[in-house]
Amino acid sequence: MSIYFLAVFISFLLNIILIVPFINFLYKLKFQRLAQKTKDVFNKYTPVFDRYHGHKVGTPVGGGILTVTTTVFLFAFLLLLFIFFNKPLQSNFPSIIAEIKIILFAFIAFALLGVFDDLSKIFFWQKNQFHGLRIRYKLLIEIVLASIVSWWLFSDLKISFFYIPFFGVYKIGWWFIPISTFIIVSFANAVNITDGLDGLASGVLTIALISFWVISRSILDVPTSLFISAWLGGLIAFLYFNIPPARLFLGDTGALSFGATFAVIGLVLGKSFSLTIIGGVFVIEIFTSLVQLLGKRFLHRKIFPVAPLHLWLQAKGWEESKIVMRFWVIAILFAFIGSMLAFLK
Repeated sequence: MSIYFLAVFISFLLNIILIVPFINFLYKLKFQRLAQKTKDVFNKYTPVFDRYHGHKVGTPVGGGILTVTTTVFLFAFLLLLFIFFNKPLQSNFPSIIAEIKIILFAFIAFALLGVFDDLSKIFFWQKNQFHGLRIRYKLLIEIVLASIVSWWLFSDLKISFFYIPFFGVYKIGWWFIPISTFIIVSFANAVNITDGLDGLASGVLTIALISFWVISRSILDVPTSLFISAWLGGLIAFLYFNIPPARLFLGDTGALSFGATFAVIGLVLGKSFSLTIIGGVFVIEIFTSLVQLLGKRFLHRKIFPVAPLHLWLQAKGWEESKIVMRFWVIAILFAFIGSMLAFLK
């Protein structure tokens, strides 16, 4: 167990050393939040969001780039150490390579999509006409990437079931592919939506990842445990600079990558039901946004005054730090409940 704690510490130390020069580098590149009016998926301006977040203009965007990069390289280094010292890379699947491939593909592919979206918003934006990838194109790419991951989960790892506590295991065959695709895309966007307040998404994700770290160690899945260890240390270092007032934002690079990979880890561990509980804050955030969008689209009116939930609370007069910290507390409760359900036989 000590090797995993050491991996978290090394990852944290590496990111802490690199993150300040990285922030300065982003300033030089002018990779920062722009002084522009934001738009929703219907291409309409969002004055409520701009009212509470206009002061954050100029803060560097792209913190996810550093965390993704250090996590990938440190994970590869840890795997090589295990091989060099003849340590068993125990897994719950016949193919360790396939497990590693699936996790890394989700982590990197969604990060690259996020990088392009961030670049589009910052460097290709002109005259308020272009605000990153259009939602339909971004969603289509997400579905393609998630479908590839889901196919590999089904074909390479032979996962074709969902476990529901108290009810048992349900084998659903190839239906696993579209359902898992939906789960991956949903969490990718859920983390992106939640990443609206300083320290909110990164703090909630840190808590949720610790739960999956404990679960992966309990079933002795070495590759997934090592990956979470490398990722967790970097995420904690990022959180240190992301708490209010944030010096660095995740950007779509981190949010899309982290959300998708979080879902993939839940699926790899066979804890899809616990995934929705452990990631309960993300589920609530995307649910409120989805209900709001459906209301605008089909009822031509708002269901909530504003969405998602954290923005509504801010509009109600809650301070940003209070919302973030209370969501952390709720995330801890969800993590306990989800972990307890994960260990039920």
